[in-house]
Amino acid sequence: MRPLAADDPEDIGGYRPLARIGAGGMGVVYLARGAGGALVALKVIRAEHAADPAFRARFRREVTAVRGLSGRWLVPVVAADPEARSPWLATEFVPGPALAEAVDGQGALPVAAVRVLGSRLAEALTAVHAAGLVHRDVKPGNVLLGLDGPRLIDFGIALAAGATALTAPDAVVGTPGFLSPEQARARAERVGPPSDVFSLGCVLAYAASARRPFGTGHAAAVLFRTVHEAPDLADVPAGLRPLIESCLAKDPARRPTAARVRAALQDPRTRLARDAASAGGAAEGWLPPAVLRLVAERSARALDIPAPHRAAPEEAVTGPAPTAPAGQRAPARRRVLAVGGAAASVLALGGGTAAYLTLGRKSGGEPPVHALGFQADLSGADKADGVTQERGARLAVAHHNARAGIAFRLALDTFDDRGDAARARQAAERFTGAAVRAVLGPNTPAAARAAAPRYQTARTAMVLVSLDDPQLDEDDTLRTLRVTRAPEEFLAVPLAAYLTSVRPVDRTAVIDDRAAGRVGSDLADSLTRRPPNEGTTRVYPVPAESDDFSPAVRAALTDRAQAVVFTGTSADRAARCARALAEAGFTGPRLGTWHLMRPDFLRQGGAAAQGWVFGAPFTDPGSVSGTFRSAYRAAYGTAPGRWAPEAYDAVGLVARALESLGSRAGVSAGAVAERLSDLTYQGLAKPLRFTTGRIDTLRGEGYFLYQTAGNVFRFLGRYDRFTKHG
Repeated sequence: MRPLAADDPEDIGGYRPLARIGAGGMGVVYLARGAGGALVALKVIRAEHAADPAFRARFRREVTAVRGLSGRWLVPVVAADPEARSPWLATEFVPGPALAEAVDGQGALPVAAVRVLGSRLAEALTAVHAAGLVHRDVKPGNVLLGLDGPRLIDFGIALAAGATALTAPDAVVGTPGFLSPEQARARAERVGPPSDVFSLGCVLAYAASARRPFGTGHAAAVLFRTVHEAPDLADVPAGLRPLIESCLAKDPARRPTAARVRAALQDPRTRLARDAASAGGAAEGWLPPAVLRLVAERSARALDIPAPHRAAPEEAVTGPAPTAPAGQRAPARRRVLAVGGAAASVLALGGGTAAYLTLGRKSGGEPPVHALGFQADLSGADKADGVTQERGARLAVAHHNARAGIAFRLALDTFDDRGDAARARQAAERFTGAAVRAVLGPNTPAAARAAAPRYQTARTAMVLVSLDDPQLDEDDTLRTLRVTRAPEEFLAVPLAAYLTSVRPVDRTAVIDDRAAGRVGSDLADSLTRRPPNEGTTRVYPVPAESDDFSPAVRAALTDRAQAVVFTGTSADRAARCARALAEAGFTGPRLGTWHLMRPDFLRQGGAAAQGWVFGAPFTDPGSVSGTFRSAYRAAYGTAPGRWAPEAYDAVGLVARALESLGSRAGVSAGAVAERLSDLTYQGLAKPLRFTTGRIDTLRGEGYFLYQTAGNVFRFLGRYDRFTKHG
């Protein structure tokens, strides 16, 4: 990745460029972030090509065709604007190495890996051909390797004068050595799906033998051999040779279809096919160890997303900075964040350790190790969130330690406080008595309140990932408290935005469940002070001791409420309210907060629970990146739960603070705590930026919207993408 140039645009179709990842005669390729947070490869066409009407027409036609492509092993176009002054298209960002890099550097792949590679590429081509398209440039450079499988990129979009593919500015369409005879012949000839199968055969021969089937050298010589000579498959294993030979038939009519290639590579009658199926079933097992390490290295580097070249100096720390002068007031402990969301990939997890060193690096020796503490409820009532956060943190530590040329390593020491105050104090004593640079957690109010004074005395940062406790916020003595999530008190922000921009209403009813305590009353007060869409808000309280929501619902509907917001935190009570609204015939927007996003609400609410919208302070772990999901699943055997990306980011935030302090072995926990207030960190879930003021400096982008759909809570996106100003 290279920094942005001075004349690079600030925004392209709602995408913000972060860095340059390629440039050529047809245009520039950027790493960019969309409004919903996902990373994309954004390819912008140069003005001289955009000025050609025929070029635009062809670009428009082919973009329309490929936008409908879908498939697990494809990296399709996710957005495009062929009518823009400089036409552009965006694809999902895949940071893995190309097959060419893996084979050139590590040699031929094992037969089982080639079978997995081929079956999945054939599956991708089957989807391309079913859509009436032809890829036209299947080659090792257009196959990216991920932990869970390969990805086929660059769909031959908008050929310029029949030569260059817009999706790969430096790639000639039909690369000599991997193109078909019909592409090589110098006469007009229809290039159809069999051409892609021929190219796939070349790719598989190369992967299995580390040799190109039609040799190397001058392009004209390679093209001649492709048209007139038999392929050299001497080094291709015998078990693969017959299928590859059939793919490389000179006559397109004699080649198998992509679907038949896939079926042949998955043939359960052969032991090798069974090996391939086994490898394909485990995301981390389909590639040999040396290539897996390469995938991990590329993924780790890609996750270290650079700050945009034009970032304001106060928004990023680019190197060591001095600590606060003596006598200067310590920065206030809060807060978060200007937020985006991110996508990138990560690597397979290495084991964590509770043993750590703080010695400096000797000449030629290992880098120093900085330890981080992690305490949370890992076995009690809140263990689900605690375990997910620990896993996200361990994944981040593994990513950091896998980076090339690191100045220090990280270690994660965990303590199960079970949400208990006494055990939380034990954790604080343990971590402050050791060389821990910062502590992530706890995740329960009782534990945080018990541990916070000890961390403050030791000047050790207590970085809260999922907890927002008003009692801690109001304690002005806690100067080392850092909270990386948006505050509970502003949960009205995303709900009001939805009722202003998505489902505009003039009259909002708040069913105030008094059993929710302060959380509910704060939400009701906020919506009353600032009614959605500049309309009116009326509050209809339900006593804590009552479970009958019908009177409040009837009163709200009598007052002609157009939307209903439920303030409670109990899924059972929310389901009762939902049923009361359904029985009264109310079909307008119904909203609540993340506390209700539990299976109990869906089960007890039934049909009445469908369509509810919720504001939440966490992103959807499945939306940040497919490769993040794959790495998490490879490490833990399950999909990531909520707060996993946020915990991952908390580790990255502390690591960035250590880097900015010079990464020296003797850096103190107090210096780390102080530095956390001074920097901006581009996280996987969102950017983190603390402020030295109160929470009213937060713009509120740290919230997300979800909606019930069937038996899931469907992620709608970051709330501000729906606002009139977003």
